[in-house]
Amino acid sequence: MRYNVLGKTGLKVSKLSFGTAALGGVFYDVDEAEAIRAVHTALDLGINYFDVAPAYGGTRSETVLGKALKGISRDRYFLSTKVGKYTNPEKYGDDTLDYSEARIRRSLDESSARLGTDYFDIIHLHDIEYHNRKHTEWGLDEGLSTLHALKREERIGAVGMGIYPLDLWRRILRDYEIDAAVIHSHYCLNDTSLLDLLPLARAKNVGVVATSPLGSGLLTDRGPAHWHAATPEERSIFKKAADLCHAQGTNISKLAIQFSSQLPKIPTVMFSAADPELVKRNVEWHEEPFDPALLDQVSKILAPVFNRQWTY
Repeated sequence: MRYNVLGKTGLKVSKLSFGTAALGGVFYDVDEAEAIRAVHTALDLGINYFDVAPAYGGTRSETVLGKALKGISRDRYFLSTKVGKYTNPEKYGDDTLDYSEARIRRSLDESSARLGTDYFDIIHLHDIEYHNRKHTEWGLDEGLSTLHALKREERIGAVGMGIYPLDLWRRILRDYEIDAAVIHSHYCLNDTSLLDLLPLARAKNVGVVATSPLGSGLLTDRGPAHWHAATPEERSIFKKAADLCHAQGTNISKLAIQFSSQLPKIPTVMFSAADPELVKRNVEWHEEPFDPALLDQVSKILAPVFNRQWTY
C-alpha cells in the first residue's frame, strides 16, 4: 500500500481508503459480523483512513465501525465523520439538515460515543446542497464557523466538506477555508470532472478524497440502489458496459477501481464494502495495471452518460 500526504491536514493516508456507507446497509443488506471483518481486513492490508457519517444507515455505519475499531490502537488509523445531515433509519433518503452550532456539537458527542473516541482527525460538513440548497448558506456560515471553532479547541484535527455539485465545489475551494474535500462520483469511468477542480484544490493545499470509484453502484454487476437518480435508459447503458467486460472475461468493477485509484495526483480514493473478500479484491485490483484497450471500449459505451450530473 502506498501513502500520500492529504494536503494541509498533514495526514499520511493510504492510497485506498475505506468509506463506510456499505456498513450501514445503504447499498444492500449486510451481516454485521462480516462488516466488522471487512474493517479488520482493510486494516490488515494497510488501509489507514476510515470515513463515516451519522446519516449512513441512520447511525448504523457509525455503530458498526465503532464495534470494529474497539480495541484497535488509535495510532493505526485516521478517522473522520460528518455533521449536519441526519437520516431516518427506517427510510433512507428521508433527511434532516441542521447546521446549527448546538446540533453540530451534540452530533459530535453522539458520534464520539458510537465510535469510542474523543478525537476526530477530520470532520466534514455534510451535503449542504440537499433540499434544493435551502440550507447551503446556513452550512457555509454557522456550520463551517463551528467546525473551525472545534479545530481551535483541538477537538478535531481538520475541517472538511463532503458535497457533490461542481459549481458549489468551485465556490468553496475559491472562497472558503477548508483542509480536506470529500468529492464523490467525480473521478470514475463515467465522470472525470474532478480533474477540473484539482488546480483549485492544489492552490490552497486542500487534501482531495475521491470517493465512489464504482459510481455509487452504477459500475457494478449488481447495479445502483433503488434510490439512485439514473433513469432506466441510463442504467441500461451501464449494464451494456458491464456485459462487455464479462464477455472479455473480466468485471467492470475491476476496471473502475483500477481507473480511479491509479491517478497519482489524487492522494486517496475511497471505496465502500461490507464484505472482507470484496476488500481484498479491491486492494488486489488496485495493484494491477488496467487494460487500456478495454478502457477505450467501455468509455465509448459510456459516452452518452459521460460527466452526467445526477440529482442526489
